[in-house]
Amino acid sequence: MVFFTCDACGESLKKAQVEKHLLKCRGCRVLSCIDCGNDFRGDDYKNHNKCISEDQKYGGKDFQAKANKGDVKQQQWIQRIQEASDRPGVQPRLQQVLRQVAAYGNVPRKRAKFQNWMKNSLKIHSPELLEQVWEIFSAADSDSNQTEHQTAEEHKPNRSDLHNGTETHEEKRDERKDRKNKRKTSEEQNGKTQSRKKRKREEREQNRQSAEENTKKSQKKRKEEASDESQDLEGEEPENQQSESNSTGKFNWKGTIKAVLRDAPEDGLAVKKLRKKVLAAYYSFTGDGNYRSEEELLSLFNKKINNNPKFKTLKEKVRLVK
Repeated sequence: MVFFTCDACGESLKKAQVEKHLLKCRGCRVLSCIDCGNDFRGDDYKNHNKCISEDQKYGGKDFQAKANKGDVKQQQWIQRIQEASDRPGVQPRLQQVLRQVAAYGNVPRKRAKFQNWMKNSLKIHSPELLEQVWEIFSAADSDSNQTEHQTAEEHKPNRSDLHNGTETHEEKRDERKDRKNKRKTSEEQNGKTQSRKKRKREEREQNRQSAEENTKKSQKKRKEEASDESQDLEGEEPENQQSESNSTGKFNWKGTIKAVLRDAPEDGLAVKKLRKKVLAAYYSFTGDGNYRSEEELLSLFNKKINNNPKFKTLKEKVRLVK
């Protein structure tokens, strides 16, 4: 909205109020814009439709206003209205209305809003007059748009020249898009390759760990078997140290104890009963060839039942571990 100041009376006026004010204030010769400070003589004020904004006014010499598409279209619309208001061959009544409209800077560009604006601002309610005014402004706008389009077509570069010379904007955009797609495809392929390598490393590591576990289990099993064999043989003395044999061979302590326990109840056999039966078998086997004392035989018996995992002693009873 543009405001002016009368140099005669100092009254502040909207642009639409200037014409009425000139009829009342005979001393008014110059109108000054409040925003930009420019002076306008006679009817020059009519061409001053929009003034600088506060940002432009106080932004300094380096201020650069950003172009607003809506403001640009509105300025073009107002300019066409002013041009149409000076069109020759128009009826006086219609010419007066056109000039009244041209004095405003906020004229709507849409038909319905334009006619409502005329009813409210200019107090014109005649449908015929409203339609005539709109047709004049609309035709002026259409002619101007057609002229601009023809001018743009004339200045539009020849496509063949673009292909023969520099690349078009579309070609450059397509080229950038192709490079982007190639780069993306390459990154995806690299990602898949890295993923395959990672899976292979994980499989090798799992196989290595599995092999190590199998090796440890095999070693542990061999140690247990060797321990069982060692315990079976433990306590038995070589022939050059003992002479527990007759014509049939050496007394089998382990086998005799097992045979007695197999015939015993499930909860086992008392240690005293087991010892009695085993020693009886020993005496029967060795006969007169026995050279051991009773203490030695008791110690050897206890050693046989305590050091062999096949025998379990619990509460003075011995049972066979199955």
